[in-house]
Amino acid sequence: MNILELNDVSMTYGTVKALRHIDLTVAQGEWLAIMGPSGSGKTTMMNIVGCMDKASDGSVVLDGEELSRLPQKGLTAIRRDKIGLIFQQFHLVPYLTALENVIIAQYYHSLPDEDEAREALRNVGLEDREKHLPSQLSGGEQQRVCIARALINCPKLILADEPTGNLDEANEKLVMEILHRLHDSGSTIIVVTHSPEVGSHADRVITLEHGRIVRTTSGSGLYKSA
Repeated sequence: MNILELNDVSMTYGTVKALRHIDLTVAQGEWLAIMGPSGSGKTTMMNIVGCMDKASDGSVVLDGEELSRLPQKGLTAIRRDKIGLIFQQFHLVPYLTALENVIIAQYYHSLPDEDEAREALRNVGLEDREKHLPSQLSGGEQQRVCIARALINCPKLILADEPTGNLDEANEKLVMEILHRLHDSGSTIIVVTHSPEVGSHADRVITLEHGRIVRTTSGSGLYKSA
């Protein structure tokens, strides 16, 4: 079963074609990596799949919903209810604790539940850091709070934009281990990355150049969990 289908999707900004006739399907439970140089269309594709923008042409179907038919309010609801976003820059609220940064995601989805938020932090190894502000956390810890926040509402799709881009090697390994656990439990993951090593964790890698998919390969399997 496919959770995501892009059919002949193009995106134009003025005279610039950011995406050109993209056809792509992502199966439920698949881990897909999107790679390519700067300006290749990776961020544009992420914004369309993440319901932050609408394609100029073509069809995008996410979990049975045709996104082009939805008003902005409907796209916001899809993003809130079905997508977990993990950002390179973390986007944590600086005056809220780690626990509060996770809880805030619940306000937009359901009733806040402190115990659920605490469990989400425990799942990323931060149960002892729940009262710390972002400024009191390392970059790797902030990224793990971001992951906990993304997962608190049990999304159908996890969309990660350069999730290890600001991390050192040790913290990159921790984040990738978390993504592997999520994948092993059945989560669908799309990772946008410049890193061939990060991309190699995926089941499948697509490479964009000048707004087109120019190559599709399998992840190397070198980093697959047992």
